[in-house]
Amino acid sequence: METKYENIICIVNSGFSDEVMNAARSAGAFGGTVVNARGTASKESEKVFDIIIHPEKEMVMILVPVEIKEKVMHALYQKVGLNTPGQGIAFSLPVEDVVGLNKPTE
Repeated sequence: METKYENIICIVNSGFSDEVMNAARSAGAFGGTVVNARGTASKESEKVFDIIIHPEKEMVMILVPVEIKEKVMHALYQKVGLNTPGQGIAFSLPVEDVVGLNKPTE
């Protein structure tokens, strides 16, 4: 049976990608890819969400089996969500095909 995957993308303030990966690993993920990014938002968004937008961001992409997606997303929300210093958001996208993965040994 073929394993289905999801790509979880978590965007956090710069300097918080290690916390993202620690949270994801605690929920069963094995690794991720960090991309430096720059965020933009309006002053109205800052007021609505009652947060300060820091423009320097890190985007962490984590490929996980669909069976652990919810657990990983919950861990990210708890450790680096909007109400934390990392001010992270996370979302997932379905992955149609994957090549080049070896199942990690436990």
